Amino acid sequence: MIPSRLKVGDKIGIISPSAPITDDLKEQYKNGIKFLEELEFEIILGKYIFSTSLGISASPKKKAEDISNMFKDISIKAIICSQGGLNANSCLPYLNWDIIKQNPKIFLGISDITALLNPIFQYTGLVTFHGNDLIFGFGNNPSDYDKQEFINCLVEGRIGKIPSNGERTSIREGTVTGKLLGGNLHSLLRLAGTPYFPDFRESILFLEAMDISPVFCDAFFNQLKQIGIFDQIKGVIIGYIYGLQEQIPENIQMEEILFRVTEEYDFPILKVNDFGHNCSNTILPIGCSIELNTRKKEISIIEQYVK
Repeated sequence: MIPSRLKVGDKIGIISPSAPITDDLKEQYKNGIKFLEELEFEIILGKYIFSTSLGISASPKKKAEDISNMFKDISIKAIICSQGGLNANSCLPYLNWDIIKQNPKIFLGISDITALLNPIFQYTGLVTFHGNDLIFGFGNNPSDYDKQEFINCLVEGRIGKIPSNGERTSIREGTVTGKLLGGNLHSLLRLAGTPYFPDFRESILFLEAMDISPVFCDAFFNQLKQIGIFDQIKGVIIGYIYGLQEQIPENIQMEEILFRVTEEYDFPILKVNDFGHNCSNTILPIGCSIELNTRKKEISIIEQYVK
């Protein structure tokens, strides 16, 4: 199931299903709103985007209520998350999957929103979108690449090769096709052992992380291996790893650790800089079929994801 593409003048809803918008982020919040308004979209705010409970965020039920209300409102054509955080998974038991299924629309976020993007696709079949959030993406000096990818993907519905945003490196060669699943490594693993963990069979897994050390990379990849994920997937795309490849470039990198942990497998691995924290982001349609060609260092979307 795919949502309708955005058109000039459409309403976009803003929600905070993970961390709330706090006073120190108000300037970036305003910048993000301005970015979208300059593209001629109308902004509708969720009821609980600034709310906190126990000093962390709105309650799980209130966050789920905001999500349901945005999907139910037929005038709203897309939902963009304000930012990531750590506890988006808390609202999963309270989501109304039927409301989402009956009102398909663009749902966009990054980082901890991984914990919503994948389950929404898993439970409803609705393709969701991994890409810039309001505050740290559109509100934090978005690049021309950010703006063009937003338009190319969510307005024009581009199919074909995803343009590179920097160097790409083939770690293990091969060409495969599969449905795209993944996102932030920490947030994805918070779903392991729950009913919300994705079905990775015949998928291409994309991963990014922030402030992660080599030893944690090794531990997390071994966890994925031990729960059988590497037996199911067809390939891996590693994004920009802020805090490891930028701050500690002399350390072994995430893709090198993945290559070692998966030495008995033959699935292709590609390292890119097209998505992640503190970088420009393409928009990746979760649940959509893509082709990964690591010899040519190409990622291609091969089916429609907006109508």
